[in-house]
Amino acid sequence: MNDQAQRTISVRVRRQDRRGSAGYWQTFRIAHQPNMNVISLLQEIAARPVTVEGRHTAPVVYDSNCLENVCGSCSMVINGRARQACNTLVDALLAERPQVEIAPLSKFPVVRDLFVDRSRMFDALKKVRAWIPVDTYGPIGEGPVVAPEDAATRYDLSRCMTCGCCLEVCPQVNHRSEFIGPQAIGQAALFNLHPTGAMNSGPRLEALMEPGGISDCGNAQNCVKACPKQVPLTWAIGKVGRDTTLHAIRRWLMK
Repeated sequence: MNDQAQRTISVRVRRQDRRGSAGYWQTFRIAHQPNMNVISLLQEIAARPVTVEGRHTAPVVYDSNCLENVCGSCSMVINGRARQACNTLVDALLAERPQVEIAPLSKFPVVRDLFVDRSRMFDALKKVRAWIPVDTYGPIGEGPVVAPEDAATRYDLSRCMTCGCCLEVCPQVNHRSEFIGPQAIGQAALFNLHPTGAMNSGPRLEALMEPGGISDCGNAQNCVKACPKQVPLTWAIGKVGRDTTLHAIRRWLMK
């Protein structure tokens, strides 16, 4: 066997047996294969769940779906950074350090191992009404005509896949804060930019004027750096901040 075939990878995984239980680390040694990603490592562990001490254990629980960096479900903290397991290549990680370390996102409750409950993000989308009501019982005709630059901005905002990386790196998202997070603010900006969605911009802005809303953003700008889809989150936060100010002034003048 050549050296490449004999090469192995040390993989350190943060485990947790159930909600609320104490976490612990386990280390596995996996045979190196070309073009492996982190999902490949977890699949190899599932096929042979034996630690470096020779202890047989349960396969690591994690969430994944598309395996194409589209669905956002496989977000994890990999070598200290929040990113997608499906498109994080092992060889690139080994260039950073000799061991691959995988942990769950820390800003969400752990269900088990690397699988977290991201309900807070979906609840935030409900709060800002991140949808456009459409009457599907009658003909809706052609869509509204928009300027190309507006369409381009909306496309960039629509790339959000609700992965949670922006919340993971945001210092304002913590157990002491009610901050709704950059993801929901970005989606509120997206739907307020749509000609039809703008009809419900008032309730969206009012939701973001409540405690935990736009004013709780500390402008750390970590979110835009961590976003795997390059969503212009800081632009969206700035726009929503201006829009909420104007909305508050109009509301005061109309009293």
